[in-house]
This record gives sequence, C-alpha cells and structure tokens, in this order.
Amino acid sequence: MPEFLQFTFSGLTVGAIYALVALGFTLIYNASDVINFAQGEFVMIGGMVTFFAVAAGFPLPLAALIALVVAVVVGVLLHRLAIEPAKGASPVTLIIITLGASIFLRGVASVVFDKNYHSYPPFAGADPIRIGGATILPQSLIVLGGTLVIVIALWALATRTMTGKAMTATAANRLAARLVGINTAAIVGVSFAISAAIGAIGGILVTPITLTNYEVGTLLALKGFAAAMLGGMGHPVGAVVGGLLVGLLETFGAGYVSSAYKDAVAFLVILGVLFVMPQGLFGKASIERV
Repeated sequence: MPEFLQFTFSGLTVGAIYALVALGFTLIYNASDVINFAQGEFVMIGGMVTFFAVAAGFPLPLAALIALVVAVVVGVLLHRLAIEPAKGASPVTLIIITLGASIFLRGVASVVFDKNYHSYPPFAGADPIRIGGATILPQSLIVLGGTLVIVIALWALATRTMTGKAMTATAANRLAARLVGINTAAIVGVSFAISAAIGAIGGILVTPITLTNYEVGTLLALKGFAAAMLGGMGHPVGAVVGGLLVGLLETFGAGYVSSAYKDAVAFLVILGVLFVMPQGLFGKASIERV
C-alpha cells in the first residue's frame, strides 16, 4: 500500500504539469484551431528565467514574476509574428510553424542561458510529509494546488468576464463573433498570452522538484499533447483529467514495469486514442460532409 500511494503522489504531481500544458493546447486550439507545439517551451521559460533571475540576486517571488512576464511577451510575439501572418493557412502549415517556433526558442534558450540542468529551493521547505507510509513533498502540494487555482481561474474567466465570453464566442464560431463586433485577432492573442502564462507557472512550480534545462519543453509538449488528446482536444476539463491520467500511467508504468519505458507512455496514449477513441474521453464525435 505505501508503494501504491507513493506512485500515486508522484503521478499526480507530474500529471498536474501535463494538465497545465494540455490546458495551454486547449486554449489556443479553441481560439484559433492551432495546435501549438511550442507550448512546452513556455514551461522551460518559466523555470529557466526564474532560476537565472534568482541567481542574479532577485528574490524568488520577483524572479517568478519576471519569468511570467517574459513568457507572456514570448507568447504574444509568437502570435503576432508567426501565427497571425499565416492566418488562413492549412493546419499542417500552422503545425510546422509552431514546431519551428519551438526549435527557435530552444536554440535561443541554449545561447541566452546554458545547457546545464538547474533548480532552486522549494517554496515551502524540503521536509517530506508522511501519509499512509508514503511521502509527498510540500512543493508537490503546491503544484497540485496551483493547478487547481488555475482551473478555477479559467472557469471564472470564461463565465464571469466579457473577455472570457468573447473567447468562448470566438471558439464557437469566429465569423459570428466578428459579426457581433468581437476583435477575434485580439482574442486569439489573449489566448496565446494566457496559455504562455499557464505554461510558465507550471515551469516555475515544478522546477524545484524535477529540474529544468533548455530542452525540457520538447518532451513536455509531447506529453501535454497526449493528455489533451486523451481528454478530448479542445475540452478544458478533459485536458486536466487527461494530464492526471497520463501522469499516473507514466508513474505506475515506471514503477511496476520498467522506468526505461516511462517516456513511451505518451506515445502509447496517442496511438491508443487515435485507434480506439479519436474524440477522447470528453470530446464529441463530429461528422463532416465533404
């Protein structure tokens, strides 16, 4: 039982990060029909900028805020300089653009920062908490709590604010949204900014546990994409559930089968969804007449 609990705690922690990446995918996909494979790089930016800001002498809260601002600026620039000029392009073209942006951001990060792995002190101490014979780090609880806060904030944004309702309208029908006076280009830009912020927060929260370097975004993007597909691409609740499930499957697979296959879980999830349930757990099957 302690072993099972330990795997569960670890799986929920990493799954929460995958859920945040999947939420970023979902926000951008709903607003613009773009699958942004640069989403994992925002997690990298959050962790790397925070580390180097702390190393430069900034207190951790201010360093995290700087990282958040940097990620948002990069997200907005990605939309303005890469996605917006290509509006109307085919989905494959847009995917290639985001892949190119991901490679570009990794290259810039390797030059601006370095190629080493980094971490910084946890936010709430390093002494583990014992529960049922297993242990969980306070930072893991912060990761899970931060994910919950972000989900609630996104729900409040979508249901309680005009910007959120404009985002919902843009996701439902962009032409109709434009006809009622919504600036859909600006709304898509806001979606990129929010998704960048979500990714950066994930990187800021998880770096004290898992370390970060300039290449971590690639694998996180893959696993976040697998989580979004498992939950149902475009479904926010599905993104969270999918992220947690991928994290649990990965951890239990590594613990009970072999750690050598840990990173293969995301590939297996993608293949399983494509073959068995293309619409995901919460997505709806659609029929398109051609």
